Amino acid sequence: MVTVTINGLDVSVEEGMTILEAARFIGFPIPTLCYHEGLSPYGACRLCVVEIGEAPRSRLVSSCTYPVEEGLKIRTASKRVVQARRMIIELLLASCPQSKTIQDLASAYGVRTQRFKQEYEDCILCGLCVRMCSEQMMAKAIGFRGRGTERSVGTPFDIQSDVCRLCGACMHICPACQLRCTYNEPEKAICNACANLRPPCLEKEQYDDMMCYMDPCVACEIK
Repeated sequence: MVTVTINGLDVSVEEGMTILEAARFIGFPIPTLCYHEGLSPYGACRLCVVEIGEAPRSRLVSSCTYPVEEGLKIRTASKRVVQARRMIIELLLASCPQSKTIQDLASAYGVRTQRFKQEYEDCILCGLCVRMCSEQMMAKAIGFRGRGTERSVGTPFDIQSDVCRLCGACMHICPACQLRCTYNEPEKAICNACANLRPPCLEKEQYDDMMCYMDPCVACEIK
């Protein structure tokens, strides 16, 4: 067992746990997109970032891949963390604006604008489909191809795979394929059709080091 401090609370967790596993075990929610309990951690989307250490030497790390350490201080919803997640959501919206999963994240984090070039590529390269096909279906019919801006998911040489069983698991787990947001203004990246109520405490300056991490927000539920 190792002792860590999560959001000011000293807790003992099993050695070998990731920060994400430890935080969720204690009850602190952390949003994820490329993470799935049945698959190996990948750390691609960076939505699960948390802040570790103490200012001014604190830093952001992906909680799904970072293991807990003795005495580690963790903040799952500091101002710096929330700002980073909003930026990541904007980038995701630039690639896949019609994913309801991503639109719901935008609503939850109060993202009302998208400042990046709209690409409509749909695939966000989270790797869920590749890991599902390899680790759960044991087929390895698809994988990553290319590098940088040319990186994509598909079969080798774009030839139909003879090991693919057409099980549909890749589409089932894909955040771009699961649910589609059917708003009628494609030139706008954010539909806000199902925008959540904004937590009233989220922007207060006194919460720079730790902002609202309740899900649902207790203050909003009482109102």
